This record gives sequence, structure tokens and C-alpha cells, in this order.
Amino acid sequence: MRDFETIIVGVGDGIGRLTLNRPDSLNALNEKMTADIQTALKELSADRDVRCVAITGSGRAFSAGQDLKEISPAKSFADSLRKRYNPIIRLITGMEKPVVALVNGVAAGAGMSLVLSCDYRIMSSSAKLIQAFVRIGLVPDSGSTYFLPRFVGYAKAFELAALGDEISSEEALRLGLVNRVFPDSKYAAESEKILVRFANGPTKAYSTIKKMLRHSAVYSLEQTLEYEAYMQEISGRTEDAREATKAFVEKRPPVFKGK
Repeated sequence: MRDFETIIVGVGDGIGRLTLNRPDSLNALNEKMTADIQTALKELSADRDVRCVAITGSGRAFSAGQDLKEISPAKSFADSLRKRYNPIIRLITGMEKPVVALVNGVAAGAGMSLVLSCDYRIMSSSAKLIQAFVRIGLVPDSGSTYFLPRFVGYAKAFELAALGDEISSEEALRLGLVNRVFPDSKYAAESEKILVRFANGPTKAYSTIKKMLRHSAVYSLEQTLEYEAYMQEISGRTEDAREATKAFVEKRPPVFKGK
């Protein structure tokens, strides 16, 4: 994996790790960082040795969101989203492997959007989420208006977006914004266990689950039932499915290869 200026990327034991690395600015997202993230996600997606991807931040933050030093009346907000942020969200949601957000500290604005776009989200107990856009007179972007109401409903989504209050890890877990919260002292070790589980699991099944859940959000029950039948036919013919059946008969744990 190549070296990047604003992020650190590594691959090992089936896990691709992407660390936002501008700790002095709380990993604020400048133009170079969003470009680096796009490139890294494309490479991790294409790497057959990577069976899950973890995204986190260096230092005491996940990401404070857009680097406000780069905001200028001369720049187009829409162009910035279309070229910089929206491709990142599409790469994460479209990746054919699980993407896990490891929220080690504050995730604000587009940083929170990045977290919400991931398939599985883990927070340290001291971390915070903030829909910070409204604090500077802006509106949520980078997918937040898609994810928030689906996770928490319209009323709560409006509250979070319109008031921009801090969301503690306990509240984030209660609302369903994250999957797990671990005490700071256990966060790294417990997160690693989950990453290893994804890396050793049936990768093609994970990919198919992602597609099916997004499909069900916009299609009818009848269409979803038919799509399930179609996808189950494909899944049942994978090497991992055959291995799991064989392992069950032989009374042993399956050894998945992501094929």
C-alpha cells in the first residue's frame, strides 16, 4: 500500500486500516485528505487480501469535519460535495466488504456523516458525535440526511440536525447510531476482536447483505421477497456456503475464505 500525506493505510490479516492523520487539526477534512481517502478506499476495495476495512482517526479525534480554513465564498459548496465528499460515501456504501468505523474521539459534521455511512460503528465511551453543520449556518451533507432519519426517525433526526448538540456514546448507542460502545481502556482490544471476526467471516455474504438491506429500503415487500430468493441462489453457490455446510456435518467450525 502506498504512502499518503494525510492518512495512514495498512493491510494485515485480512483487515485494511485507514487512519485519518491530521491530529493537530482534529483530523479536519481538507482537500488533500478527501482525495487521499478516495484513492485509499478504491485500493482497499480492489485488494483481494482485504476482507474488511476499518476507518479511524489519529490522536484525540475521529474527525472534526470540514477544515473551516478552506471555506471561502469563492468556492462552490455543491462542487466540493460532488467531487470530494459524495464519492467517499458511495465508495463506502458500495464496497463489497464490511466497513467499520472506529470512533476514537469526536466525530463532527462530515466526520459524523463518514461514521454513519459505515456498515458497523464502534465508539469509545468518551467519544462524541455532533451534527455540527448548523453551528456555522449550514445544513447536513455527505449523506447525513439519508442516514439519520433511517436510524432514528424524522423527529429525532431533525432535533440532532437543527440543534447540533453533542451526542454522547451512551446516547448514540441508545438511538441506534452506533453498534457498540466500549470503555476507553477496553476499546482497542474489543474493537480488534470484532474486526478479526469480520475478516474471518463469509465476505461475499457480507457484501450481499449490504446490497439487500439497501434494496429493501426502497422496494416493496413482494419485490424484496423476490430479491431475497435471487440473492440466496447466488449465495448458496459460494465456496463459503459449501464450506459451512460441510463444517456443520463434520461438527467443526467453518473456515471461510471470502469466496
